[in-house]
Amino acid sequence: MFQNGLFDTEIRLAELSEAGDPLERLKQVVDWELFREDLSVIRHIERKSKAGRKPYDVVLMFKILISGTLYNLGDDSLEFQIRDRLTFMRFLGLSLGDRVPDAKTIWLFRDQLTHAGLAKPLFERFSAYLQSNGFRARKGQIVDASLVSVPVQRNTREENQQIKEGNPPQQWSDAKRCQKDTDARWTKKNQKSYFGYKNHICVDAKHKIIRDYVVTDASVHDSQVFDELLDDANTSRDVWADSAYRSKIHLQMLSERGFREHIQRKGKRNQPLSPREKQGNRTRSRIRSRVEHVFGIQAQIAGQTMIRAIGKARVAAMIGFRNLAYNLHRYSRVLQTS
Repeated sequence: MFQNGLFDTEIRLAELSEAGDPLERLKQVVDWELFREDLSVIRHIERKSKAGRKPYDVVLMFKILISGTLYNLGDDSLEFQIRDRLTFMRFLGLSLGDRVPDAKTIWLFRDQLTHAGLAKPLFERFSAYLQSNGFRARKGQIVDASLVSVPVQRNTREENQQIKEGNPPQQWSDAKRCQKDTDARWTKKNQKSYFGYKNHICVDAKHKIIRDYVVTDASVHDSQVFDELLDDANTSRDVWADSAYRSKIHLQMLSERGFREHIQRKGKRNQPLSPREKQGNRTRSRIRSRVEHVFGIQAQIAGQTMIRAIGKARVAAMIGFRNLAYNLHRYSRVLQTS
């Protein structure tokens, strides 16, 4: 029977470090204790009973959620990977003999964070950490939105009309109501229909770090949260966006707030763009395309972009974790290459 050597685990971890373990790098460059104050809020919620084992450390559980987001793992798969992979155990500070939270515990912790509304405060906590470590928003900002699909609801036309009016069908049982997402909406893009939500983000042009985000249902036009996303703290007054954001109202707003607009122009029927305007669009796209890199990396990290959650609160929390996980990943990469 094969028997492990005394230092086999240490040797294997050293080999993984030499190969470039991204989780080890993330563990080293981020002060994870900075999240404890926000996370401790959920431990102040009164428990139904004092019986049972002591709850897992909140920072440990938060790191578990981040690792699951970075590798697009469901709760059952995440539990297995923590038990199976040395890199996950090292990132979490667990040894082979330590208890590992099961899938149900991971789900409950995420749900607690959602109900406590902590996704945005945790995102903002890390944003403040970036500012204090020299990663100020520089060289202007880029605003854009990405569709996030959720499972399509099979409702009748009458039921959908009631939902749009803000009145979920009264005939639904409590069990059925819990399985219906009445917050998500339909929209069309490039002649294709989508059901779900939108992740509106503002990215700084230098570091490609998400500085702010807003989650809406998919029917909300990109431009409706434009003003809300703009970052006055950016060292440059330049703003890039695609043609969906161009309107007289927005141009006036940008001027009044002291921003320089670099918004793509769009031709109209019987009024195509001139060669000079087309060249201007190409010039703007060199900077504006950086926001597409962000969405591309998020899609690469998250795999399929569909989120299997019900209701805006849960979806917004998961989108918030995706945005935070991206920033953690990006921060680690920037430090590695600097």
